[in-house]
Amino acid sequence: MTKSTLSRRDFLKLGSLTMGAAVFTCCGAGYLATLSPPVSTPELNFGKENQMNQSVLITYATRAGSTAEIAAVMGEVMAARGFNVQVVPVKEKPSLTGYDCVLIGSAIRMGKWLPEAVDFVKENQRVLNQMPIALFTVHMLNLAEDETSRAARFAYLQEVRPLLNHAEEVYFAGKMDFSRLSFLDRLIAKMVKAVESDQRDWDKIQNWAKAVFA
Repeated sequence: MTKSTLSRRDFLKLGSLTMGAAVFTCCGAGYLATLSPPVSTPELNFGKENQMNQSVLITYATRAGSTAEIAAVMGEVMAARGFNVQVVPVKEKPSLTGYDCVLIGSAIRMGKWLPEAVDFVKENQRVLNQMPIALFTVHMLNLAEDETSRAARFAYLQEVRPLLNHAEEVYFAGKMDFSRLSFLDRLIAKMVKAVESDQRDWDKIQNWAKAVFA
């Protein structure tokens, strides 16, 4: 990975670019520049629907599709362990009724979980705090194991963590594909010196899915 953390100078540039983009969009002329190409957000079912098996909901928020692909792989792995698994995009506002465990995942944008994922946790906070839950985060920066990177990763969940009494957390490197980004997101990606690459560690993803809720 070529860039693990944001320098102060890049952060200030990024803030200026974001404010400028907001003004541009509010003027109306920039609306199309904020639209991303269509991304597949499938609903998937894994397992044999055995009523004796535990049921797991994997719900995710994605912008460019990488998080959706990770969620699907985790669903396959957990089904092989004997779980009944449903993978549903968080934008569909899935009900938690009938599930024994929940995995919630989100991509990172501007250093935070996507708003729809945060809203899902807020709307279901009471029920989530009464069942086993785990959180997975997909990101492209702060991938190293130095103190600065770990602190930056920890901050990704600053809006979500206080809402939950308990939750296992895991962080996965994602994929940067400029063709899946809006014009403005491509500008932001280039500002932080992002490069197109697939950093996903499928062994790490699958091994975590083999162990969660054990």
